[in-house]
Amino acid sequence: MVKHIILWTLKPEFSEEEKINIRKGIKESLEALKGKIPGLVDIKVNATSLLASSNADVMLDSTFENEEALKGYAKHPDHVAAADSKVRPYTAIRSCLDFEI
Repeated sequence: MVKHIILWTLKPEFSEEEKINIRKGIKESLEALKGKIPGLVDIKVNATSLLASSNADVMLDSTFENEEALKGYAKHPDHVAAADSKVRPYTAIRSCLDFEI
């Protein structure tokens, strides 16, 4: 099994109200991938209830059967569409941690 954790920081030009809607869109679009991508075991997005001590705006926590499944996810058309429409246009910083469990 492989964990794929992403932290995003949204672009600073967005208002707090806009950031709420952006976070919601990221969560809905990425969590909708569950059951659609081979080898994707679980996917959760934490985009609410952030504490003031946080220095990121959104966290993706996903689990894959293996590294090949993670590579397939990265290229899968549904993932690419979600990333291109709901994530990349709004994020300034992306940090990734992939590891075996």
